[in-house]
Amino acid sequence: MTSALADGRLEALLCIVCHSTPMLPDDRVLVAIMNNRRDWALVQDQGWYRVPVKHAPPGTPDFDWLAFYFTKSFKEDKWAIHYYARIQGHELVARRDLIPSEPDHPRAGNWYYALQLGPLEHKLPPIVSARWRRVTFILTTGDRFMNAHEINDLFEQESPAGRLYVKLREMGIQVEREWWIDEEGTAYVVDLALPVGDGWLPVTFGDRPGPTGGLRFAAGDAPDVCLREIQARLRDP
Repeated sequence: MTSALADGRLEALLCIVCHSTPMLPDDRVLVAIMNNRRDWALVQDQGWYRVPVKHAPPGTPDFDWLAFYFTKSFKEDKWAIHYYARIQGHELVARRDLIPSEPDHPRAGNWYYALQLGPLEHKLPPIVSARWRRVTFILTTGDRFMNAHEINDLFEQESPAGRLYVKLREMGIQVEREWWIDEEGTAYVVDLALPVGDGWLPVTFGDRPGPTGGLRFAAGDAPDVCLREIQARLRDP
């Protein structure tokens, strides 16, 4: 078997939830990408995860929990969050000290936050993505994390983009949140993206940069107005 659930470390993976502090609604949760089995082994065996200081998301290292989004390296467990752990502390340390077996690595001198983790907890059911998506970090809250069924549920729903997302989903329209779109070598992260034919219809709000050919709305535009424009574009892309 190739599943991360059967890689010989079941005892380390399956903690007893009653021995752990429960996640609270207002807890701060950082979702990080896990794209290789070696780093996953370090999490399981040594109980830490490294975040590069240069690319750390806002708020690092002051999060309460860390969750892991598995990529295609995890075969049938890919594109999903199966595990999370409480952050018990952190250190600021150079990579060469974190991984002394690689003293000549190109980033050996770079600084990292080494997040010290409690026991791994199993997210059942997992939080899944219906399709491959590019992920670096996702910041969410305890209530959204515990109630989420798919990755899009981790994002807030109180903003104009969030309210529009809810309306689109209620109508059965496929839509993604915080979606990466590449245009002529430039990468954009748009508020919403709707699949259209072989491509995407990007939707942005306010001054957020976005690709040409998409829809842009003001932050104060009513969701119903936005919805009508989106439906018109979907009918005649």
